[in-house]
Amino acid sequence: MNGLGSVIIISGPSGAGKSTAIRRILEIRKDVYFSVSATTRAKRPGEIDGVNYLFVSQETFDGMVERGELLEHAGYVNHCYGTPALPVKEALEKGQTVLLDIEVQGAVRIKSVIPEAVLVFLIPSRLSTLRKRLSERSTEEPEVVENRIKTAMVELEQICNYDYVVFNDDLQEAVRELDAIITAARCRRSIRAPQIETTM
Repeated sequence: MNGLGSVIIISGPSGAGKSTAIRRILEIRKDVYFSVSATTRAKRPGEIDGVNYLFVSQETFDGMVERGELLEHAGYVNHCYGTPALPVKEALEKGQTVLLDIEVQGAVRIKSVIPEAVLVFLIPSRLSTLRKRLSERSTEEPEVVENRIKTAMVELEQICNYDYVVFNDDLQEAVRELDAIITAARCRRSIRAPQIETTM
């Protein structure tokens, strides 16, 4: 994909605090566009269709895949997730930083399509914190929590594919680090050099 914008992919296990951290980033930065993923999972309490996710049926999701409307798609804990391609393309052409919340399979796929994408892995420094957060949600059965912990262990094996690791033990500090990464990505030569006015 061409354009003057940057792509920042944030991954991390369920319970890592990705949604909260991204929401804080969107509050403090007006140059960031959050790409809303499509998913077949049900809405959780407080989630809004079109804001947190595009909540679609399996049939609708399959149609998006068949028509080539998704930049990437993958299965995650018995549900499907995908990134609509058109909004990402339009945001990049406007020079915006595109923020994507994508699991590790999708992140690697997007990196193959957009090599300059910056991959950030967000996670608490202790998995015991992750287990505590998932248990305190009270929206999932204990076996689902255990399944998510097992998935987190598998995801950690892919951390070598990431450019940065941000520990979300303290939300304010995690947001500061994410903000710094976004600024650094916008200052890369590949982004800034084409913007230099050379007319004397």
